[in-house]
Parts: sequence; structure tokens; C-alpha cells
Amino acid sequence: MAGTSSPEAVKKLLENMQGDLRALSLECRKKFPPVKEAAESGIIKVKTIAARNTDILAALKENSSEVVQPFLMGCGTKEPKITQLCLAAIQRLMSHEVVSEVAAGNVINMLWQLMENSLEELKLLQTVLVLLTTNTVVHDEALSKAIVLCFRLHFTKDNITNNTAAATVRQVVTVVFERVVAEDERYKDVIEQPIGIQGNSNRRSVSTLKPCAKDAYMLFQDLCQLVNADAPYWLVGMTEMTRTFGLELLESVLNDFPQVFLQHQEFSFLLKERVCPLVIKLFSPNIKFRQGSSTSSSPAPVEKPYFPICMRLLRVVSVLIKQFYSLLVTECEIFLSLLVKFLDADKPQWLRAVAVESIHRLCVQPQLLRSFCQSYDMKLHSTKVFRDIVNALGSFIQSLFLVPSAGNALATTNQAGGGVPGSTASAQTNPGMLGMGGGVTVLPAFEYRGIWIPILSVSAQGSAKATYLEMLDKVEPPTIPEGYAMSVAFHCLLDLVRGITNMIEEELGQVEIDHQAITTDAQTSPTQSSDLQDFHSASDQSDKEAVSRAVWEEMVNACWCGLLAALSLLLDASTDEAATENILKAELTMAALCGKLGLVTSRDAFITAICKGSLPPHYALTVLNTTTAALSSKSYSIQGQNVQMISPSSESHQQVVAVGQPLALQPQGTVMLTSKNIQCMRTLLSLAHCHGAILGTSWQLVLATLQHLVWILGLKPGVGGALKPGRAVEGPSTVLTTAVMTDLPVISNILSRLFESSQYLDDVSLHHLINALCSLSLEAMDMAYGNNKEPSLFAVAKLLETGLVNMHRIEILWRPLTGHLLEVCQHPNSRMREWGAEALTSLIKAGLTFNHDPSLAQNQRLQLLLLNPLKELSNINHPDIRLKQLECVLQILQSQGDSLGPGWPLVLGVMGAIRSDQGESLIRTAFQCLQLVVTDFLPTMPCTCLQIVVEVAGSFGLHNQELNISLTSIGLLWNISDYFFQRGDIIEKELNKEEAVLQKQAEEKGVALNRPFHPAPPFDCLWLCLYAKLGELCVDPRPAVRKSAGQTLFSTVGAHGTLLQHSTWHTVIWKVLFHLLDRVRESSTTADKEKIESGGGNILIHHSRDTAEKQWAETWVLTLAGVARIFNTRRHLLQSLVGDFSQAWDVLLDHIQSAALSKNNEVSLAALKSFQEILQIVSPVRETEKPDTPPAINVPVLIGTVTATGLGRSFMRTDSIGDRIGRYNVTEPPVITDEIEDLNLWWAAWNSWFRIGSESTKPPVSCDKMTFIPSQPFLTALIQIFPALYQHIKTGFSMDDLQKLGVILHGAVSVPISSDASPFILPSYTEAVLTSLQEAVLTALDVLQKAICVGSENMQIMHPAIFDQLLAFVEFSCKPPQYGQLETKHIANAKYNQIQLFAPAEWVALNYVPFAERSLEVVVDLYQKTACHKAVVNEKVLQNIIKTLRMPLSLKYACPSESTWKLAVSSLLKVLSIGLPVARQHASSGKFDSMWPELANTFENFLFTKSSPPDNLSIQEFQRNESIDVEVVQLISTEILPYANFIPKEFVGQIMTMLNRGSIHSQSSSFTEAEIDIRMREEFSKMCFETLLQFSFSNKVTTPQEGYISRMALSVLLKRSQDVLYRYIEDERLSGKCPLPRQQVTEIIFVLKAVSTLIDSLKKTQPENVDANTWAQVIALYPTLVECITCSSSEVCSALKEALVPFKDFMHPPASKIQNGES
Repeated sequence: MAGTSSPEAVKKLLENMQGDLRALSLECRKKFPPVKEAAESGIIKVKTIAARNTDILAALKENSSEVVQPFLMGCGTKEPKITQLCLAAIQRLMSHEVVSEVAAGNVINMLWQLMENSLEELKLLQTVLVLLTTNTVVHDEALSKAIVLCFRLHFTKDNITNNTAAATVRQVVTVVFERVVAEDERYKDVIEQPIGIQGNSNRRSVSTLKPCAKDAYMLFQDLCQLVNADAPYWLVGMTEMTRTFGLELLESVLNDFPQVFLQHQEFSFLLKERVCPLVIKLFSPNIKFRQGSSTSSSPAPVEKPYFPICMRLLRVVSVLIKQFYSLLVTECEIFLSLLVKFLDADKPQWLRAVAVESIHRLCVQPQLLRSFCQSYDMKLHSTKVFRDIVNALGSFIQSLFLVPSAGNALATTNQAGGGVPGSTASAQTNPGMLGMGGGVTVLPAFEYRGIWIPILSVSAQGSAKATYLEMLDKVEPPTIPEGYAMSVAFHCLLDLVRGITNMIEEELGQVEIDHQAITTDAQTSPTQSSDLQDFHSASDQSDKEAVSRAVWEEMVNACWCGLLAALSLLLDASTDEAATENILKAELTMAALCGKLGLVTSRDAFITAICKGSLPPHYALTVLNTTTAALSSKSYSIQGQNVQMISPSSESHQQVVAVGQPLALQPQGTVMLTSKNIQCMRTLLSLAHCHGAILGTSWQLVLATLQHLVWILGLKPGVGGALKPGRAVEGPSTVLTTAVMTDLPVISNILSRLFESSQYLDDVSLHHLINALCSLSLEAMDMAYGNNKEPSLFAVAKLLETGLVNMHRIEILWRPLTGHLLEVCQHPNSRMREWGAEALTSLIKAGLTFNHDPSLAQNQRLQLLLLNPLKELSNINHPDIRLKQLECVLQILQSQGDSLGPGWPLVLGVMGAIRSDQGESLIRTAFQCLQLVVTDFLPTMPCTCLQIVVEVAGSFGLHNQELNISLTSIGLLWNISDYFFQRGDIIEKELNKEEAVLQKQAEEKGVALNRPFHPAPPFDCLWLCLYAKLGELCVDPRPAVRKSAGQTLFSTVGAHGTLLQHSTWHTVIWKVLFHLLDRVRESSTTADKEKIESGGGNILIHHSRDTAEKQWAETWVLTLAGVARIFNTRRHLLQSLVGDFSQAWDVLLDHIQSAALSKNNEVSLAALKSFQEILQIVSPVRETEKPDTPPAINVPVLIGTVTATGLGRSFMRTDSIGDRIGRYNVTEPPVITDEIEDLNLWWAAWNSWFRIGSESTKPPVSCDKMTFIPSQPFLTALIQIFPALYQHIKTGFSMDDLQKLGVILHGAVSVPISSDASPFILPSYTEAVLTSLQEAVLTALDVLQKAICVGSENMQIMHPAIFDQLLAFVEFSCKPPQYGQLETKHIANAKYNQIQLFAPAEWVALNYVPFAERSLEVVVDLYQKTACHKAVVNEKVLQNIIKTLRMPLSLKYACPSESTWKLAVSSLLKVLSIGLPVARQHASSGKFDSMWPELANTFENFLFTKSSPPDNLSIQEFQRNESIDVEVVQLISTEILPYANFIPKEFVGQIMTMLNRGSIHSQSSSFTEAEIDIRMREEFSKMCFETLLQFSFSNKVTTPQEGYISRMALSVLLKRSQDVLYRYIEDERLSGKCPLPRQQVTEIIFVLKAVSTLIDSLKKTQPENVDANTWAQVIALYPTLVECITCSSSEVCSALKEALVPFKDFMHPPASKIQNGES
């Protein structure tokens, strides 16, 4: 504008105008004078204006009608020259914008006339154009007229005009709309009242529009009318119009001025109400058209230009969709559906081609696609447009393969719109087609089932350069080259994928950046308010993100099915590497996108497609269908479409590059890999490599496929899990071409890199990878079950590789990784198993050597985690695995031994987990590890692990495979204990520290600290564990181990026990020693008595160890002795455990008791030895012990005030060994013995002793071969314990105890000896010696009675009991004790010896005579000392002695030993000599009343014994024996009869009767005639007579009765004599010459002797003592005696002579009667 309004320009304009007017007047002066005049007046007018006005241009414009008038008139002349001149002048005016509205209207009218006259058509167009473009004065009707004018010119016959007019129309239309834009710009700041768009507003309602907008509105409305073949409203005067032109105009307006339509609701209304219905209406013929049906019915109103109109419609639709999508949502839905329909197979080829091009245009606009998705697919009841588009493309591509180019009718089956048809049904292609493109194709192309489609390069990637949509000049449909549509569709797919993925990924990236920004803000903002803002912004953000995410997911969900179907088909058909690459890339991008969005199903589907492509045809079906059958069927039906994968065509013309074996249970034949398979494999690798993070569960598909490919290619795992081309292990089946051979290392390398790159995956993805590998491996394991073929080790190898590269974060994958490898290790297939173990051990070793951050030393949890699987391997029983495990342990020890730290328990646990049944080599290897630990690593391991070392060493001791290992391990335990001893302080400190920590943790959790032997201090617990382990070994089934362990245990307790704290001894005693004793006792008592033939090999076993029972006996002995020794040597210490010791003492005594009562001589004897030891009878020598003090008094108890802990370790623990030895030296604090406590102990011992004694000496109930009888040494030892024991308990020893003792002594003496042992124990038969047992018994009693003698009064009462006991023994002389029902043979005197040797009994009773006799001597001695004791008197001891002696005395010659009765007599005499005075003393008390009859009976039984003397008794012997009898009678006469008044008269009567009997009837009938005179016991009779008479006539008779008794006795005697004599005389007379029987003769002789003795006695007696009656009786005998003179026996005669002689003393002269008192 500035250019035209400058002064120069104005000046120039004025000159030009004047020039033009002059020229006009010149031209017209002849023909058209009016014009000339007008021109001239015009000149004047111009000049006037120029002169008058300052603003010349404005003035000109005001007067423009007049100024223009001459030129208009000029045009009216219709003279070409003039017209041209005028038009040029008018144009100049216009260009300077000096034409007013009116003038412009006039100009246009003038132009219209010219047009109607067809003059200067081009100039007209030019003028219109200038008029409309330079200014905006032309409006409304004028404008419409100008536009119609142009249209009219477009339809002339002249081509040039037509084209120019067309161009002008286009420009004018543009101008009209540009004005609207300018107008809006001018008014943009003026705020109008917005008016809602009325859905039903009248189309004429343009009143609200400003002028320019109104014009544009009218123009656009009329264009629609015209295209619709309706009359225009505004463009009045239109004569004709073509649809194509109209559509082009509509398209250009819509395309160039979208904002007009978007800003003005009137225009929007036009779009909705006019354009869209129009388009839809015009589309209808195309929609209805079916190829092959008659075209005549087509309702085209104009000619039949299918192609031009359709193509233009599509262009309009493209613009509508692109620009006004937001306004025309519903309409677009229809358009898009139509587009999709145009792809149907029954539409003409050109239609399908342009439709594809249109769709391509949409596909390169991802934002638009996104909008479709939001508007349709995401709405509930809307067509799923986006999905349909994609599916349609898929169907389209598929149909191209299914319909042969010949277009035969067979294939044009009617398909459901948008669905990809079921391939097999519609694939009935003409068989003739199969040969097409045979051989290797050179052109890039797709080939499928014999249909060959070339690939044309259509457009550059990402731009939709259409070919047929641009053919605006074509009227006839063009011929479409083969492959064009396919290529466009292919590009659609690729661009669609690329666009969507780029868009979504960009937005995703943006979201992530925002997220980071928010999080960093949140971190940096300290104030609370800003936190709140952040919170809001974050929540807005997340809402926005949720919306976006929903859209992205919907987009992918909508398109993936169709895409996948199409791409898979194309992939299968592609013969061109580049195309294949593009397809794979698209599939890969989609897979990655689905993965990023977390759309698992679709992701897996794409991956499956790539996987299938990698594998040979049909192979895929077996492998992937197993993993993805479920998935595929699910995924494809999700969308409600009947999309389905087309099965791959088998006859692909691909180059085969490899032949290999399929990986299957029963591989049949071989499979071939083509170069395309390898290409897919590479894509798969690249997918895994670049997008590993999003693969998630699809790792499984990917890895399964790779596994199969690796198998087919014959790659085998090597060190570290990398796959290397293997040797042809499987035989010649794997054939590789050179092409692939060079690829193999690359593939193997990529494979390794793939797993190496797993280190960049995030944790979750890594877990997916591991899980996938694990499930792959599980399949491989399943496949390898039950056969020993080479398994697929791909998964295991890759697990190893993944583990190794992820060492820096091994923690997160360690558990699943090793958990699975442990399962592999349990597999029955050895190769599989071996690799599992290899992988696992490699990982563990790598993990331990890896330089972790923080290091393992600081991160103990990690170290334990790493070592844990090593421990888990212990649960697997395969020896090869265990060997690997142990080798790994050995290597770890050798390389990391010093730094294992907290890992020690696990490592030790592995060694300890080896069981006995696992074979020697394993045990040896494990033991080797243990030895290494004990020799090298004890100082480096945490002290808390020492306990485990002890346990493991102990467990090797218990292994029964190899005795040497067991014994060596006991040696190791000894070494360990030494180590503890040497480093005690250090270990203790460390353990205490650890303990404190644990204690604290336990308190925090509120639980009790749980560890073995808890209350004891930790260091002591360590010792206790060691002892407990040795204790277990002490009850091992093998004697050698038991022995070794026992010795070691007692040695360690002995040597190192001083280190233990006081209180710990409690545990040692109870939990270790007593527990051990319990177990040994139990095992011994249940041990087998079967004989063991030999000790394995050729070892002979001694008979004392040839049964398990005997071997256990040895163990029992050893254990008991060991425990007793500890009790003895540690007595001081143990006794200070106040309260506990007595209990322990009881338990120990119980053990001793059960051992002593065991039916094994060795054990029982040893038990007593231990008993003696703990009673310190066999006292260990200690410095403090003075020989004169009995041991018990020295047992120390710590002084009350000093508590046990107070003395604590300071007293117990010293560091130099010298101090340790001098522990109990004289510097000890003086000890005060707790007497009561001590007494209790001794009494407990006494009770045990009593139980042992009573049990062992109790006779068996039944007797058979198996009866156990205690041995003599045992009994002897038992009894020998008593005296020492008694010393300690004598103060409280009561009568009951004495009774108990008696029972035991009696029992012990009664026990017989086994006949095998008798020669060693019994004295030779001739000696009368006591056995040591009998000695011991007597000693015991001796000790007892000595103690009683000096004891207090209340002890004296025990004397009678002692007597009873001894007297019981005395009885043994005549009546050996019976031992239960046992049958024994008695050995008495030597004279019976020969006969008895052959007795059948197993058991021999002892010779008790010496014992009994010794006992008797003791009794006499004792009685001599104690006769006067009150107890002895009260308890009738004397009577008991007499009663006891009565037995041997009455047996006399029948006694087993002659010495017995003689000793008995002498003892009786001795006892009576002491006892009778005592008895007399106590006569009045009646305490001895019952003794007298007993004594009388005894005398009688002895003096008139029923036993006859032995035949071989010599006369001297007889006389000696008689003298003993006489002694007895003398005793009676001196000690009894003189004191008759103190003695019961019954007794005296008995004595008298006895004397009487002795005086007459003492002869024995068994003598020979020759000896008769001696055997008559005359001395004895005489003695009896004398005593009798002496007593009878003694003057000491105090009562008449006593005299009467004696007189009675005499009269009886005399009467008897009388009778005998009478009978004799009678018999003698009758016998005549025959001599009388011997007995009678003897009798008479005895009577005669008695008579003479009687008379002698009577003479000696005091006369006053003799009754007159007696004398009478004596004298009355005389005649009878005289009668006997006639007898023939000389003996009788001599006796008679002696009898008659004393009668001379009766020869007195007769006295007077008065004197005789008869008067």
C-alpha cells in the first residue's frame, strides 16, 4: 500500500489516468463521441480533484464512479482495442485502490456484459482477479456476480479460457476466504457475545456474520449446492457445473482454511449439515458397486466418472478427517467405515488402490490415529474404527494373497467386513498359479502359496505420497500395476507401527521426565507448603498419565491383532531380506511397545511370531504351541474378531543354511533352517538384547526358541556357560553350510552378550529372565527323565552365565537361581545333574571371590546367602553331586578359608551332612576337609563356630564305614580340646562378647536365649558340647570307638576340667557323665548275648569279649570307673555345689548299684571297686590328706560367706600348669565340713550298699542253667566295703540297720561257688581254712561289735543282734545254708569226698565248718565280755547260745565235722561257767526262766545222743569222748545242783531224771563183746550215780519236795534193778545150757554195778539224808542178788561178787521193834 500512496506514485497515477483518458478520447473521437466527451470531462474531473484535495487518493475514491464512467462506456463499445485499453485503465485504478463499492459494482456489471458477449475473456478474468484481490470493496451480490462470471468462463469452448477460468475460480474462492481470515484478525480483540451452535439453526441465518464471512459462507454453501446438483442460492446465473470441479474447490477450501470453519459456528454447521451428507451421498454408488455385477443400475446423475469423483471424494474425506475431525466425530466414523469397506476384495482394483492410499495418509498421522482411538474405540457403543482400519489392512493384504491376479470368481467369496478370513477355507487358489515365480526370485517380492507379488518402492518412509489420489486429470480408472496395492498396504503397516510407537514412546519418555522432575522437586523442597503443591501437581500428573496410559493401551489393544496377523503373513511370504528386516523390525517395535505398556498378551503374541519365524516351518507348531497355545487362542479372541494366524506356507523358496536335529523327546528326522530363520533369530536376539527389560514372562518364549535353535545348530555349553559350536556329538545329523558356519561364532557371541547385557536389566526384568530360564530348564529336565540321552543344557548354562554377570547384585536373583539349580542337581540324568552342580558350584565360588561392594567381610548376610546353596546340596543323595559339593568346599577352604567368617557354620554343616551310607570316598573327602579345618583354620574362624567343628568331628566319629576315620576323628576332638585349653582366654572373651549381643537381641524380641546348655557361660558350653560329643561316641556300636572315646572323654575332663566354672560342673555331671552312664547302662543291659564269630577279617576275639554283651561290659566298666574317678578327684569342687552334690551322689550310687547288680561278674566287681573309690577306701593320695584322718572329714565345702561365684574363676582358673597342679595345696582356705550333709552322703552310700547286698545275695526264685550267682570276689569286695562305710555311719547305726546287715552277711555267706571256680576258691579238703569272703564277714561283725563295746548305752542293745548273727553262722556247721532252690553239693569232711565228687550239681557249697567254728569262738569271746550287759540279759542271749549249741551237741557223731561238737561242748562249758552265775543273779526277774528247759534238753540230747559213734572209733577216742561227758556231769554237779534252790524245780527234776538215766542206761548196744566193759561208759554212769546220790542226799534240801524228788529217783532206780534181776534169773533158769543173749547179760552186769555204786553212794551220804524207806528197798535187793549166784556167766559172777560185798555193812544185830517204830 505504501508504494501506491507515496506522492510520486500518486503523481504517476494521475498522469497515467489522464493519459488513459486522452487515449480513450482519441480512440473514440470518431466512432463513439459520447465516450470521447466523457473521457474529456473525466480529464477535467481528475485535474480538479488533484488540485482541490490534499488526500488525492481518497478524493479519487469518492468520485471513482465518475472517474471510472468513461472507461465503462469505452468497454460498452465492444471494440476490442478500446475494451482492452479500458480494462487496463480500470485495472490500474483498482490496483491503486481508488475504486469505491458502487464503482466496483458498475465495473462488474460491465464485465458481465463483456462475458455474455464472449469478448476479451482472458482480460475479463484478469480484471476480476485484480478487482477482488487488491481490495475488499466488492461484496455480496457484486461478488457473487464476479464469481459466477468466472465459473461461466470456465465452461467455454476454448481450452485456454477454461483452464484460466478454473485457475481464477480457485484463486477467487481462496481470496474470499482469505478476506474472512483478515477480517477475523481485525476484530479479534472485540469480544462478541458467544452464541451456541444451534443444532437445527436455519442455513440462512448468517445475520451474525460480518460481511466477508457472510460472502464466504454463501459461496461455500452454493458450492455444496452445486456439487449436489442443486440450484445455488447466491451464485445466481450459473449455467453449468461439474462435480469434479466442485469437489476440488471444496477440498481446497477445507484444506486451506480450516480455521474459518473451526472458528465460526455457521461454517461448522455447513460442514456438518451440507458437506458430510453430500460426501456420503456421493459415495453411495461406490459402496453399492460390486465388481462383476452390471453397472447400468448405477445412479450417477452426471456421466459415470467413478474414478474422478471417487478419488476426489476420498481427497475431501482425507481433508475432513485431517482438519475437522474434532467437529465431525460421528461423520468421520462413517467416512472411516466407508474407507474400510472400499478395501473389500469385491471392489474394483483402482478403488482399493486409492482407498489404501487414503488410509496410508491417515497412517502417517499418529496423533490423528490417537484421536480415532479416543473417540471411537474407547467409547462404549461406538464402532471400533481404529481397530477396523488395522484389521482391514490385514484382511486386504491377506485377500491379495488369496485372490489370484486373474481374479477368478472362485476366490471372491463374500467376507465379513474387517475380518481377516479363515485362510484355509478361502485359499482355493488356482493350482496353475503355483508355478509362478519359480526358482530364486531376483525382484524383491512376497510369495505365498504360489502367489507372487512384487514389492514396489511406493513412498519414502513416513510420508504418504499418493500416486492415484493425485491423478486429477484422469477420467478413466487407471490400470494399477501388480504389487502396488500390496506395497502401499505394507507401507501403511510399517508407518502405522512406526508412528504409533514413536508417539507413545515420546510421550512415555516425557512422563518419565516429569516424574523425575516431581520427585527431585519433592526431595529438594524443604517447606511444607511446597510439599503440598508437589503433591497436587503429582496427583494431576498421575491423573493425566492415567488418561494417556489408557489411550496408549487402547491403541495397542485395538491394532495389535490385525497388525500381527498381517505382519506374520508378510513375514512368511517375504522373499526379500530388506522387507523381512522391516517386518521383523515392526514386530520387534510392537513387542517392545506392548512390553513397555505392560500389555502381556499382545507382547507375547508378537514375540511368538518372531519366534515362529526363527524356527523351521511346522517345528514352531510343536514347540511354541506347547508354550503359547493357550496364549494364542486367548489373545486372538479377546478382540472379538475372527482374526487367526495363517499357517506358514511350507514351500518357501528360501535358501536352506543348516540342517539339524530337533530338540524333542523322540526326534524324528532332521529339520532345516533357512536364512530367514537365522534373520529372525537375530531379531529375536536383538529384541532380547535391547528390550530385555520389558520381556517379562515372554522371556520364556524367547529363550525356548533360542534353546531350540541352539540345539539345531549344535551349540554346546562350555566353561562359564558360554555356548560354543560343539563337535557333532549327536552323530552326522547336524549339517551346516559355510554361510552359517561363519555366522555361528557371531550368533554364539551375541547369545553370550545377550546374557551379559542382563546386568543392565532392572531387577524385575532380571527376575523374569531367571524365571524363564528356570522353567525352560524344568522342561529340559522333564524331557531328560527316564533316558540317558544328551539333555539340553542351554538353560542351565545360561543361568550360570546370567548369574556370573550379575554378581554385583547377586542377592536379588540368588534364591530363584540357586533354588532351581538345586533341583537340577537332583535330576536322575547324570549329565544334567553334573551341569547343575557345575553351575551351582561355579556361581558360589565366583560369588565368594567377586569384589562386592560392600565387601563380603562387611556384608555377612550376603556371604551366608552365597554359601547357603552349598548347604542345600547336602539334601541330595547322588554321590557325584555330593563329591562336587565337597570338592567345592575344599577349594573354598583353600582359597577363602581365612575370610569365611560367618560362613563357617554352613561350610562345616556341609562336611557334617555326610551320612554313613554315602560311600567311603565321600566320607574320606569330607573328612579331608575337616582335617584341613582342624589343622589350619581353628584360629581364623569365629569362636562361635568351634562348637560346630566339635559336632562335625563327632559325627565323623559316628560314621561306621571306616573305623580308622572314626578313631582319627576322636583324635581330632582331643586336638580341638587342646586348642580350647591353650587359647581359652581369647575364646572366652570372644564368646562372651557374642553372648552379650545375642542376649540383647533375645531380650528385644522378648524370647529366651536358646542354645544348648544355656545357663552355663558360653565357653563352658563349648566344653560341654565337646564332652557331649565324646559321650555320644562312648556309646558307639563299635567297641574300639567306645574305648577310645571313653578314654579321651575322661582324659579331657580330667586334664582340662579346671577351666570350667564352678556352676558348669553341675551340667558336666548331669548332662554329660550321668547321661552317658544311663546310656551305657541301657545298652549293656540290652546287649546281644550271641557269640561273635570273629572281629572281621582274621582277627580272633578273646573269649572274654566274644559277645556284644561282654564288649559292652568293658565299656560299662570303663565309664563307671571314669565317672567315679572324677567324683573322687574333684570331690572338693563338686561338694561345693551346695544342694546338688547329694543328688548327684545318689545318682552315682544308683549307677554303681545297677552295675553291681548286673548279671556280669566283670561289671559288678568293677562297680564295687568304683564304690570303694568314691568312698575313698582306696583313697587317692593328696597332699592335704593326713594318713590318720579318715577321708570323709576332709571333704571341703566352701565357707558360707564366700559365694560360689565370688570365688569364681579366680580360684579355679590359673594360667601356669604348676599352679593348676598345686590346686589343693596347703594354702587353701581352711574348710569347714558340713557334717550333716556329709552324714547324708554316707547314709546314701549305706543304703546303696544295702540294696546291692540284699539284691545280689537274695537267692533266686527258680533255678535253671541261666541262674546268675554272684562271684566270691564280688561278695568279698562287697562285704569289705562295710567296715569303712560303718566308720562314717556308726553314730546313727540302728538296730534296723543291723538287721539289714545281718540279712546281707547271711546271704553272702550262703552263696555257692560255681564248680568251675571251686578249685581256686575252696581250700584243699584237708585244710580247714576260711575263705576270704568268710573272713570279711567276720571282720565286719568284729568291727561292729568293737564299736558297740566302746559305744554309748543305746548302742549296747545291739549286742544280742550280733549274737544272733553269729549264732546263725554257727548253725552252718551242722546245717549248711540253702541258696534258694539251688541244688548244691556239699563238701564236708574229707572222708566223704570221694563219693561226692561225682555229684551232678553245677554249684558247690562251701565248707562252712571252719567258718561256723570260728563264729562260735567269737561268740564265746564276746559272751565272756558282755554276759552281764543288760541287753544281753534281757534278750536271752544265753538261751539262744544254748539253743544253737544244742544242734551240734545233739547230732554229736552225726555232725559233718567231729571237731564241731567237741568245740560246741567246750564252748557250752565256757559259756555256762560265765552265764550261770548271771542267770542265778537274775533268777527272780524271770528273765532266764525259759533258758532252763532249753539247757536241760541240751544236756539230755548231748549225753544221750541218738547218733551212734562211727565204727572206726578207737577205744582211746571213746574214752576221751567219755571224759567229755563226765566233764558235763561235773559241771552239773558243781555249777547247777549246788544252787538248786535258785533254779526251777522242773529243771532240777529233769536233771535228776537224766542223771538217773545216765547212771543206769548208758550203754551202747553196738559194741563188740570184747569191748563191752569199756563201752559201758562206766565212768560216766558212776559220775551220774554219784552226782545223783550226792544231790539226792544233800543236806541242802530246803523243801520237802526236793527231797522227795531225789527219793523218788532212788526208789525208781532200785525198783528197776529189782525187776531186771528177777527177769534175768528167770531167763537163766529157762535157758538151761544155752548162754543168754548178749544184751541181757550186759544189762544184768550194769545193774549189778549200779547196785554196788548205789550202796557206796548211800554209805557216803549223811545218814540223816537217807530215807528209811530207801534203806529198806536196798536191803530188799539182797535175796534177789543171792538168787543170781547160779548163773553160768563168769562176768555176771564177778559183778555179782562186787555187788554182794557191800551188804556186809547191813549185817547188824536185829534191834527191838519199838526202835523200828513198828509197835
